[in-house]
Parts: sequence; C-alpha cells; structure tokens
Amino acid sequence: WYSGEKINLSRRRIDKLGYFTEVNVETPAVQGATDQVDVNVTVVEKPTGTFLLGAGFGSGSGVLLSGSVTQQNIFGSGKHLSAAINTSNNSTIYSLSYTDPYFTVDGVSQGFDLYLRELDAADAGLGRYETKTAGAAVRLGVPISEIDTINYGLGVEDTRLTTFPDSPLIYRDYVATFGEKNTALLGTIGWARDARDSLIYPTSGSYQKANGEVGLPGGSLKYYKASYQYQRYFPLSRLYTLMLNGEVGYGDGYGGKPLPFFRNFFTGGVTSVRGYRNFTIGPKDSESNPRGGSRKLLGNAEFLFPFPGLESDRSVRMSAFVDAGMVADTYAFGDFRYSTGIAVLWVSPLGPLKISAALPIKDKPDDRTQPFQFTIGGVFQ
Repeated sequence: WYSGEKINLSRRRIDKLGYFTEVNVETPAVQGATDQVDVNVTVVEKPTGTFLLGAGFGSGSGVLLSGSVTQQNIFGSGKHLSAAINTSNNSTIYSLSYTDPYFTVDGVSQGFDLYLRELDAADAGLGRYETKTAGAAVRLGVPISEIDTINYGLGVEDTRLTTFPDSPLIYRDYVATFGEKNTALLGTIGWARDARDSLIYPTSGSYQKANGEVGLPGGSLKYYKASYQYQRYFPLSRLYTLMLNGEVGYGDGYGGKPLPFFRNFFTGGVTSVRGYRNFTIGPKDSESNPRGGSRKLLGNAEFLFPFPGLESDRSVRMSAFVDAGMVADTYAFGDFRYSTGIAVLWVSPLGPLKISAALPIKDKPDDRTQPFQFTIGGVFQ
C-alpha cells in the first residue's frame, strides 16, 4: 500500500547517509494503471574524500585557521577517517578520528578519537591560565529506532594547568590543592532523537539530545555533568518557520572534590545568547573575568524566513530572534541575560557564514556586550 509517511522516511534515511547534498523523491503514476505509482529517487552526490584548508574570522575568537584530510567512504566501505588541525587566537586543536557507521549488521557504529587541545584562557577573554589536554576515546552508537540513538564512550585524558603570579586566586588555589597535572577516566552516555524533516534546511519536526559525562574512579578528576537540549520547528507556511530551542546543564564534583573550573559551563556569543561576547555571561573571578558555572539554562525563539529575493535558495536564511540564558552555581532568574535581533545564515561556497545584530536587554554594568557578531569559515580544495 502507498504510504507517504514511509516514503518520507526513506528520503530522510538517504539524506542522513551524508553522501548527498540533495535528495528528492517523486511518485508519478504508472501508465495504464490507476492504483500504482513509481518511486523515483534523484540525488546530487558530493565528494566523500576531501583535503581542505580553511581560513576565517570570528568576532569572539579572531582569525581561524584549519586544515583537514577526510575520507567518508574508505575504499567504498562507508567507514570514515579524519585528521584535522584547528587554530584561533586562543586555542589549538589537533584531532584524529575513525568511525565505522555499520560496525554490526544492526547499524551499531564504532569510533576512535585521538586529540590534543591547547587553550590560552586570557586570550579567550577569561582569567589568566592555560590548559593542555591530551586524550583518547572509544565510542559506540546504538540505534534503538529510526530516529533514536544511544551513544556510549570511554576515554582517558591528561590535563596540565599553568597559572601565573597574576592569575586569579580561584585558579591558583585549585592548582595548589589538586596539582597542575590532572588525569581523567571519562565515561559518557548520550541519547539523541532526530525527527527533523531535513538536516540542511529544517522546517518541521524536533531534535532532542541528553548527555552525561563522569570522571570515573581511577582518575584524579571526580565530577559529573549532565545536559539536555530540546529543539522544535513549527511550519507556519511554505516559507515561514518558528524554531524554539531549550537547553539545561548541571554539574558537580564528588568524593570531596569540586567540579574543576575548566569543566564549567559557559554561555554567550553567536551560538547561544547573541549580543554578548563569547563565554562572558555568568559569575566573574577576582579580576572581573568570566569563570563559568556549574548550572546552565538557555532558551531561543527564532522566526525563520527566506532571504528577500532568494525564496527558492536553500543555502541562505534569515531570522528574527529572542535569546535568554544564564550560567551560575545556582539556578536563579536574576542571572538571566536577554537579547533580541535579526540574523542571517548562509552556507556559502567559502563555508558557513553567521551574522547577527542583537540588542542586549537588561544587561548589567560588568557585562561584555557585542551587538554585532559574525563568524565565517572558509575552505578551498
């Protein structure tokens, strides 16, 4: 029997393979038959092997440089391999990842990661300290339905902290108490449900994810963090969509140890509460620099609409938005910061471009506002 729902599900399955930039399904009637249709699928393929060099600029992170070698379909097996370098004026990340999306015939995926992260917090607008983290992890993804996946991970990290005589006392006290070298045996678990109609240009459906992270016994870091996100798209017409997004985070230490300050939640910036500088919303240290917190709440409402004159172009979109968010060590409405404005997202040939013009609402004297923000990342082959 004909089922429009199952046909749409087939289109989403093909789209989520990641091998195509466009997937279209048509169901023309069979000539000479009144109760039969053909199902024709047309796709636009994209390269699965890429060597990319990138350059860009972010209003909160300065010049961005990146390079990567990625093969999403090694020898036609469907396995992914990626090596990448990403740098900005405050951080450098080296990473190597391998994923087998069909490790078992039931669709269980398996992956391995190696990475090295270096952060200069002062250059990121935080207090003066530096971190250098080396880690390795193994992960499994277990699909439990067409739209639900449970992810498991186990990893090892070594983090070295560097403080200075003029570093805020909170960071120097941590190093004096727990040492400059911290090891973590990390256990992670997550659940994701993706019921959006498209990964590239969603207009309806929802996306949810819940994640948990624990510093297990065996490492010197003993803490836990949990987060949840719910995002929903409401089609108002063929051209207009309402998007609502909510996020909550909670973290703490155990075994007589606190949540490490370098594991705190942060918010503010073009991807959370626009109109405020990256990571700057929340408590401040003794030098009036943002330090993050163990609690997080975030909410966004966006009215999405096509760019005027480009109604049929699915690479560019505008929105009018209202953002609200807080980070602190307790949940309190008085810690919320708000903003409203307009934004543009363009998936350009040079990489994704995000621009926002926001008006901060009820900001405090020590807040670091930034009404105009943008980030652009470019690639060339």
